[in-house]
Amino acid sequence: MPYKEITQYLINLADPEIASHSQRFFKTGKGEYGEGDQFLGIRVPVIRRAVKRFKTTPIPVAEQLLASGYHEIRLFALLLMVSHFSGADTKKQEHIYQMYLANTRYVNNWDLVDSSASYIAGAYLFTRDKSVLYDLATSTVLWERRIAIMSTFYFIKNDHFSDTLLIAEQLLADPEDLIHKAVGWMLREVGKRDKALAVSFLEPYCTHMPRTMLRYAIEKFSQHERQRFLQGNV
Repeated sequence: MPYKEITQYLINLADPEIASHSQRFFKTGKGEYGEGDQFLGIRVPVIRRAVKRFKTTPIPVAEQLLASGYHEIRLFALLLMVSHFSGADTKKQEHIYQMYLANTRYVNNWDLVDSSASYIAGAYLFTRDKSVLYDLATSTVLWERRIAIMSTFYFIKNDHFSDTLLIAEQLLADPEDLIHKAVGWMLREVGKRDKALAVSFLEPYCTHMPRTMLRYAIEKFSQHERQRFLQGNV
């Protein structure tokens, strides 16, 4: 059975030393954002090679793997879904997208979100109603809010910026640093493509948006411009 074969294949790649480092890096301690997550200790390039090895694995098996207690197996499942999605017809893409939304509880760390949200939700919703992202932006679940803003990366890459700015506005008062970083990152990406638009968004908010968010957003600005925003001289 593909599920057992893939699970065992990945377990055989485990490295306890890498796993120990990953547990610290992804904040798995009590009260931290990744509390209780388990790691095998497999580097991302190795996981990507495994996805290529098992690229014909059916999507229902990917859904099974996504429920794994091991972080790297969940990442494998998401990367497999991304791989399938990119070459699928409209019906299969819809199926993968719906499956993704139904399983967001397993997309529960920043790397899992960032490796999948724009490639599945963003790509699917680009030409469709995007209201689901605005709903996710109000979720009590940190990772669903990150999915909301990170999904818009696909839009940005296709020169569509309005949804990113609207969702960023929704998340300005978010309490989580991981949301501040994600929103700032997406604002920076908007600025790389339309600086005037990014500036017009930042000017009214720079004095009260989270500093981490602002610093990420203006990272590519000149030193003079960065200081102007950081000091609120707008």
